[in-house]
Amino acid sequence: MTFNEFDNNWLTVYKLNDKGEEVWRYNAAIVERGTDYVCVRAAFMGRRDEVQTGFLTFRRGDALTEWFFADRWYNIFRVQEGSRGPLKGFYCNITRPALLSEEVVSAEDLALDVIVSPRGEIMLVDEEEFHALALSSDERVSALAAVKDIRHRVTARTPPFHEIAP
Repeated sequence: MTFNEFDNNWLTVYKLNDKGEEVWRYNAAIVERGTDYVCVRAAFMGRRDEVQTGFLTFRRGDALTEWFFADRWYNIFRVQEGSRGPLKGFYCNITRPALLSEEVVSAEDLALDVIVSPRGEIMLVDEEEFHALALSSDERVSALAAVKDIRHRVTARTPPFHEIAP
């Protein structure tokens, strides 16, 4: 996938662990910015050609449209087959609110993930890893509230979940 279709700027996305240590970084094209979020587009370039997570399979070259929020305890990845193929689903990372700047997005991953199929099925994964993290009770409450918020948005079909089949 190439991004010559975008005239927008680029930024670097940093995935951090719960301790704030860098796990992964990649460049992404800015699609849209708001006061408390940024939407970017990137190609999946995992360490393996294919990664299976629940009922969602990421393949090298799949297009990811990603929303990072400074005021929410999650981010949302819309996964599409190749650059123009069908919707494969959504992958939502439970994170601390993202730090957004002109050139960088960073989010501290809290292990817990919500996967949403194109038909609206919801799967919660990595619960054991989440419970093993040394988080404060307030952080745990915020993370679990984020799961409820995602479930509500999926059920209500609010963007970007409006693409889910009825």
